[in-house]
Amino acid sequence: MPPRSRRNDGEPLAVQAARAREQHRTQMGSYGYLARRGPKRHVTVVPRPLRYWQYDLAGPVVIALTVLAVAVWLGFLGWRDGGAAAAAEAPVAVGLGLLVLVVSTGRFTIGDWAVSTDIAGLRQTSSFGVVPLVLVTEVVLGSPPAGWPTPRRRGGWWPGRKRVGVAHLDTDGETPRSFTVWVRDPAAVADALGHPLR
Repeated sequence: MPPRSRRNDGEPLAVQAARAREQHRTQMGSYGYLARRGPKRHVTVVPRPLRYWQYDLAGPVVIALTVLAVAVWLGFLGWRDGGAAAAAEAPVAVGLGLLVLVVSTGRFTIGDWAVSTDIAGLRQTSSFGVVPLVLVTEVVLGSPPAGWPTPRRRGGWWPGRKRVGVAHLDTDGETPRSFTVWVRDPAAVADALGHPLR
């Protein structure tokens, strides 16, 4: 997977990528976290529609840690104050656990200039990085082939979703990188990224 040297009007890829990141943040900033509701009401210029978006529930590690925290909390209360105190505290503990899972929900979004992942609780498009579309080099269905750099994992497996591998260049426009994500519609993701699905 050799790095691309594609340039636009003589600009290095790194410059194109920096501009694309800012354009992506501007586009994402016009939409609330619930993308189905459309642009925010206070936006004066209607942004272009998102190419693709999906929500990713909290991963198995977050779920396991949340369940463990609730169990330890209730177990400690039961040990210290008795079963009645733990039972009385259970609705609060379970409610807070569910709240943690809700704010841990992520959104995988492809706009006109980049792809990004953000988390409901943080509400920041740049939470886990933005990959400009000009840096995407290849999209494959399933696990990345041999020879790709070790991929970063975005989102987790859920029923009905398929794994997609995306090869891209780093912000310097030269260093190969990759990530994998579980998506509802691999063909739509590849089309939104501007590359045929292999």
